[in-house]
Amino acid sequence: MGTTIQEIQDFKGKYPKQLWYLFFSEMWERFSFYGMRGMLVVFMVSQLTMDEKTANLQYGATQAWVYAFTFIGGLFADKILGLRKSLFWGGLLMIVGSVILAIDPKHFFFIGIGFTIVGTGFFKPNISSMVGQLYKDGDARRDAGFSLFYAGVNLGALIGGYICIAVANGNLWSSLVPESLRWNYAFGFAAIVMIISLLTFTQTQKSLGEIGLSPLAHLEDSKRKALEVITFIGSLAIVPVIILMVANTVYTDYFMMIIGPASILYLFYEMRNFSSAENKKLLAALVFIIFSIFFWAFFEQSGGSLSLFAANNLENTVAGVELDPNGVNNSANSLFVIVFAALVGMVWLWMNKRKIEPNTVVKFGLAFVFLAGGFWIFYYTKFFADASGKTSLDLFTFGWFIITFGELCLSPIGMSAMTKLSPQKTQAVIMGMWFLASAYGQYFAGLLGANIAEASENASNLDKLMVYADGYKQLAIYALVAGVVLILISPLVKKLMQEVK
Repeated sequence: MGTTIQEIQDFKGKYPKQLWYLFFSEMWERFSFYGMRGMLVVFMVSQLTMDEKTANLQYGATQAWVYAFTFIGGLFADKILGLRKSLFWGGLLMIVGSVILAIDPKHFFFIGIGFTIVGTGFFKPNISSMVGQLYKDGDARRDAGFSLFYAGVNLGALIGGYICIAVANGNLWSSLVPESLRWNYAFGFAAIVMIISLLTFTQTQKSLGEIGLSPLAHLEDSKRKALEVITFIGSLAIVPVIILMVANTVYTDYFMMIIGPASILYLFYEMRNFSSAENKKLLAALVFIIFSIFFWAFFEQSGGSLSLFAANNLENTVAGVELDPNGVNNSANSLFVIVFAALVGMVWLWMNKRKIEPNTVVKFGLAFVFLAGGFWIFYYTKFFADASGKTSLDLFTFGWFIITFGELCLSPIGMSAMTKLSPQKTQAVIMGMWFLASAYGQYFAGLLGANIAEASENASNLDKLMVYADGYKQLAIYALVAGVVLILISPLVKKLMQEVK
């Protein structure tokens, strides 16, 4: 007999031991994900000879599907597979995708990406759900557990985000890796760490007791297996559809035009069955969801236009140390999250004791103000450029430092606000809409990046720098306006939220 859920939740000390196992599984998976993310746009431009506008649109479509699929993956885990099988299946598909890319990234690019998207959809939403189940309702240690887990996410993003790009660009072990195979090795790295992630999970899952087992345990074995097999076959069958959607971004445009409005209409349909107090909370959740789309649309330039900006226009030293500029762009934010997340948490506690802690809406507003500050610094790099169009990586890194505080005001509390504002019956729908908001953010990030890239077509490197910098100034202004609007409407949203803090 394995460990019971009761024994797991009655753990002594600060963290349950199972949290560490999930921490390492997630860390290696995020290494793989962020390593891939940072390579995509640069690979499409340098190896697939796409223009920068098209590459940005492709990037937006790819990332949008990743996040849209987390909703679908979460749904199937809840209803059919259970969290564990779903996670294992997702991990396998991600490994297949990375191996395909490692074998021949030029010819099999979209096939590899298709497998990776569907795999991430099954893996990503379910590991966080397992972390939540390690704690009893109302256990005060839960937040500390999620903070540690969030550090694991960022540790993986930091290492993977730097190493994969440095290998691809030949800035790491360049003498050992033949130039023609750099990209194969870089994608291969993502495959190897995903295998480590999955092995970590399979070797330690016994300790999870009944957490994440099949929700269909009450059915006969044959019925349950049949439903699982149908899910596996269905998810393989959807891979070619995803490949088609990502390769032809116009299909993604149609999908995004339909899915968002449809999910909002469905939410309004569900709201007929709730009291007016519950509906007010759902409207407040909707405000957060809509504003988060704008936040991620700007923030996610990191994998799109900022990747190209870093590769073309940034020097390669930070504080005198030689580093890969796109590696820094892809990983600096994660480093700052690891260093400052606990500190920001302590500041909120300190303010709370003095009864001056801002409410969730104002924190969201502050997130946009920090975001605006970071993009204004990206714009300001143009005043430090030399004649060849290269500018200061130090200043650019400082921009990410500022933006990180914006992320820390929004990301950790957004999800928690969703769970507090939605009635039990609509939790899955609201969490799905929260992930969908990220998908829209990624999608619009691609469109914004494509607009900036289009304006700089056929320009010299210096002119390109000026166009990109001016684009970031526009984004800084939009972010500032959004932040001010949120802070101004905070009393109204706070009323809708009622007793929820």
